Amino acid sequence: MIQTIKLSKLRLSPINVRRLPEEKLQIPQMAADIEARGVLQNLLVTPAKKPRGAFEVFDGGRRLRALQRLADAGTIKADDYDVPVMVLQADEATLSETSTATNFQQLKMTPAEECRAFQHFIGTTGDIDAVAKRFGVTRRFVEGRLRLASLAEPIFEALSAGEITIDVAKAYASTESQEKQLLVWNSYQNNHVNADTIRRVIANETLKASDPIAILVGEARYIDAGGKVDGDLFTDGNDRWVNPEIAHRLAGEIMEAEAKRIGEEIGLAWIRPIASNYAHNAAHGLYRAILQPPALTDEQAARISEIEQRRSELEAEMKDESIAEDDFKLLDQEDDRLIAEVGEIENRAPVLPDELKPHVGAFLLLTPQGEMRLDTQYYSEQPILIEEPTGDDTEDGADGNNGESGDRSTNRFRIGGSEPQEPKHRPEAVAPGGKPLSARLYDELAMQRRDILASSLLAQPALALDYALFVMIDSRSHPSSPSSDNAVKYGTTVGASRPQDPVNDVPTSRARDYLAEAHEGLDAAWTEHESEVDRFEGFRALDDDDKANWLAYIVATSLQAKHGISNEQIPLQNRLASILDVDVARWWRPTAENFFDRVNKGSILSLLHEVGGPALSGRHASLKKTEISTSCQKLFAGDSIVEPEVKEAALVWVPDAMRFLDAQADESSGAFEGLRENGGDDDEFGEAGSHEVADA
Repeated sequence: MIQTIKLSKLRLSPINVRRLPEEKLQIPQMAADIEARGVLQNLLVTPAKKPRGAFEVFDGGRRLRALQRLADAGTIKADDYDVPVMVLQADEATLSETSTATNFQQLKMTPAEECRAFQHFIGTTGDIDAVAKRFGVTRRFVEGRLRLASLAEPIFEALSAGEITIDVAKAYASTESQEKQLLVWNSYQNNHVNADTIRRVIANETLKASDPIAILVGEARYIDAGGKVDGDLFTDGNDRWVNPEIAHRLAGEIMEAEAKRIGEEIGLAWIRPIASNYAHNAAHGLYRAILQPPALTDEQAARISEIEQRRSELEAEMKDESIAEDDFKLLDQEDDRLIAEVGEIENRAPVLPDELKPHVGAFLLLTPQGEMRLDTQYYSEQPILIEEPTGDDTEDGADGNNGESGDRSTNRFRIGGSEPQEPKHRPEAVAPGGKPLSARLYDELAMQRRDILASSLLAQPALALDYALFVMIDSRSHPSSPSSDNAVKYGTTVGASRPQDPVNDVPTSRARDYLAEAHEGLDAAWTEHESEVDRFEGFRALDDDDKANWLAYIVATSLQAKHGISNEQIPLQNRLASILDVDVARWWRPTAENFFDRVNKGSILSLLHEVGGPALSGRHASLKKTEISTSCQKLFAGDSIVEPEVKEAALVWVPDAMRFLDAQADESSGAFEGLRENGGDDDEFGEAGSHEVADA
């Protein structure tokens, strides 16, 4: 029998089966619903032992919490508010079973039912905010359900029948165009594709509002030109421009005007705008203008000679084993300063002569931030080399090449030339403190870094497949030059044998052990057949997972450690590492064997200063080299007792030679765009249940 009891007489029973935290019970929504319509379903209570006249609620806990929330807010008075209840008296086990049964039998509204319900209420009142407040949800939630209600009919019917998930429905609703929805639906409805795929297919016919072209053009200009914006209510910041051709036309006009302005200002032969941050593809078939730095002045040449002499003196002084540690450190610091000074002199910035400007051009690029910038590299339809005067001019002062002036204080240019040499020491080939690593140590570190990337790639067979297919296709359409090969160009031997490692033996590492364990776990029964045909048929019989594991392993173990004999990293491998979010420090720690014994004491002290400041480097300055190496091995493994911030810095440190230095890590990469599309939904679009039926 249903009766009423004052709210002040009710409290939550300890046997109530609902144990979720309050923030997950959607109490504010329930309170809003009760404020609007009252309590529509009675609570189940039993008399409390103490105090006399009180009752414990063992079913209806959400409604009780919502009522208490309204009372705390002053909306209702607990002493006056009548709550409909049914009073039951039984032992604790029976009451607990009843609570479980009532919750177990409750049926939540489906997303499709919610869509139709909100559509009905909006059609009645026309006020989205009022409906959102009445049901205790956000305006965005209501708008999202209304967008689902406007899905093309076959898609909405599939959602109603439970044939597709709410996430897939939201992916279709990422565009308002039912025509586009149906186009994708008719192509993919029987393929059991996921929401990410649906979003990606729909997105291919639109332009992201965050695309550099969209940023450059601006939404207002795009709309004024007749463009339409398709707002995605299910993913923040993912609005789509439905008419990309309009955006591209406007961007072209903007960049053409800017290219014309810059060209007139600086006097180049041409400036070509491209909607990319990289000019590599656009420059195909053109020649780079190889600019030489200005000639050394007499003062610069004299200074280099002085530095060479002084460094010879420093080297002799530092070889003296009786020298004090502090004196050695001062000499080493002076040597570092002299090296840096010579580097600044030798790396003088090239200059584009005025007489060459009519023969070369440059590209106007578009950055990922939607900003235009002029590329710093110049190109020509003919190979042009800028040369320093060589003193081979004719006696009368006339230059024998192209009739240019024989003034030996200026450069001259001619057809032909080769690529400029890279700096002698790249950042990844330098130890802490600025001293170059030994070639052997760099080779070992490069191989260990490669093994870390390979181990990370094992867990991503799909990425391994993308990588392998890319290399094979791209190498066919862009063949390597005679002086190069795919291993140098792409950083892999796909096709393919094991990589040619620069060193036969390197210290053991976690990554190399992991690769060996992965090989042991592969299904290799098919390899036991004698003939190639039988082995091929045995491999074909493997299931897809086993084939994917083999693919990931073969691609992972094809990775080259570095570019041939040069101390250079491989840009494509670095890009893979960024996609995989490789944490080198988790796979490799510096030890005496693999690092500290291989660099000089000054480099180690510089590293300690970097990690822990002068106090840490000072504590090690008086130790012998072997003692420092042993101490550092413990410190960088996290086994030393040091300040927390020092330990944290040591545990994440790796030398630059082990880092994957991806120049595009903070930029959008067109070559890999879409590999990591965000298919997730905002938390505000979690499933909202019926506020009365789904509580306990």
